Amino acid sequence: MFETKTRRDQNRESRRAAIVSAARDAFLEQGYAATSMSTIATHLGGSKGTLWAYFPSKEDLFAAVLDDVTASFRRNLDDALRPGRDCHTTLVDFAERFLLKILNPDNMRLHRLIVGEGGRFPEIGRLFYARGPQIVLERLSDYIRGRMEAGDLRSDDPLKAAITLIQLTQTQHSLRLWGVAEIPETEDVRAHATEMVALFNRAYAP
Repeated sequence: MFETKTRRDQNRESRRAAIVSAARDAFLEQGYAATSMSTIATHLGGSKGTLWAYFPSKEDLFAAVLDDVTASFRRNLDDALRPGRDCHTTLVDFAERFLLKILNPDNMRLHRLIVGEGGRFPEIGRLFYARGPQIVLERLSDYIRGRMEAGDLRSDDPLKAAITLIQLTQTQHSLRLWGVAEIPETEDVRAHATEMVALFNRAYAP
């Protein structure tokens, strides 16, 4: 039986979402170090005490922002790796969606934040890895393991194979991150994904 949310619960969820949205903008625009809980509270027009009631630390708030940023891609990932399709089609679909995600302007800013400030604040790197790359690697390697067991791919370490495919795919991301290339058109992303999966298949052909 479904529980009906009270008006208080709805208001609390709405307030929490507003806090996460404001924090996301602040972190991406100002960076992790320059963003304070006081700044976010002022932007929201509330007290810092109210903000602390939802998130007891800036690290907790940053974790919530990462969850928000990666939520849609986690759903996208499950859809890309859904069963019932041939291995090549599935991997191309994954590679294309993955590349479109990491080339997203907000994701680029987030990646620069993690790389630029992770040395001083190692906790943000660990939070990012646990909510992003680690999940992608686990789910992709699980899929590849199944395809290896089915004989569609050569038997090998599925995690190593997953890392190989991701490294091949994110070449365009590196070029964009370094500022030497513009965001490619959708058809170029699809072509790159198809080419990289073709290389991957040559390496792991049964």
